[in-house]
Amino acid sequence: MSIPEFLLEVSIVVIAVVSLLTNLSVLLCFTQSAELRSHVPGIFVLNLSFSNILLTIINMPATFIGVAQRANPFRDSLCQAISFAETFLTANAMLSMAALSVDRWVAVVFPMTYSSKMRYRDACVIVVYSWLHSLTFSGTQLLMDWGGYSHTYASCTVHLDAGRRSQLSAYATFTALFHCGSFALCLLVLCFAYLKVLRVARSHCKRIDVITVQTLLLLVDIHPSVKERCLAEQKKRSHRATKKICIFIGTFILCFSPYVITRLVELFPSVHIPQYWGMITKCLSYAKTSSDPFVYCLLRQQYRKVLDGQRPGSLKTSSPADSRESVSCTWTL
Repeated sequence: MSIPEFLLEVSIVVIAVVSLLTNLSVLLCFTQSAELRSHVPGIFVLNLSFSNILLTIINMPATFIGVAQRANPFRDSLCQAISFAETFLTANAMLSMAALSVDRWVAVVFPMTYSSKMRYRDACVIVVYSWLHSLTFSGTQLLMDWGGYSHTYASCTVHLDAGRRSQLSAYATFTALFHCGSFALCLLVLCFAYLKVLRVARSHCKRIDVITVQTLLLLVDIHPSVKERCLAEQKKRSHRATKKICIFIGTFILCFSPYVITRLVELFPSVHIPQYWGMITKCLSYAKTSSDPFVYCLLRQQYRKVLDGQRPGSLKTSSPADSRESVSCTWTL
């Protein structure tokens, strides 16, 4: 076993363990907190977590075995089923991220009408569309028999055998449509929604800054150090939204774009993709499953409070101030 193969195997194991633990922690938070279950975005979070868990249980072990054996370890029918699951779960996870961005856009840009614009029924319709959208591509892949073991990625994935080059044009069209309807569409929605949210957040920070400065100027007896701390806190708030949005969009691009670009480039017959590069891009796409719980859930105040409450000897009582803080956090980025 070479060093790159060993590192890839270790990376897959680490990603799978972190992904399983963190996504299960998200599900635990929902089972223990009625407040989280009452929020509409929770439907999208649950859909994303279930997709990540299934991808971790089904596809990551199959890729690990493929990397270890450097060959297809499964029968063709089982490999096609694993490939079907990968296409469905990956597209469903991307659409869930897009739905979360739309939910936050509505919550921030239209706060007074959010309850009427984003209801449980609307969220369920979006989730059903996500399933149908994902099932359309994965079902087409299954019907056309385009799922199998790919040596480039050492995994069971959407793949066209060398002996079926007569279907190359149809396969290329399917691949382009799939990535445009999943990665490109979701990236467009993420950028539109979060940039709108960022514009509103910056305008709010500017108004708060003006009010704060005017108030501090009136308080002539206040110590200069206190004024500096207040102004510094306002600057931190203005940068906080930008950092969070960069994380939302940046992790999506960093984890998925190398894999998507590689899948599109390999459609050209004259291009040869090195196997190690293909496996690295596959591991990067898997890494998104382990980062999603932190990006969307576990670093937020509500989820941390629920997890802290599950520790032995922790106090589960909460004060009214804590409740108000938790409610206010649901509207933050």
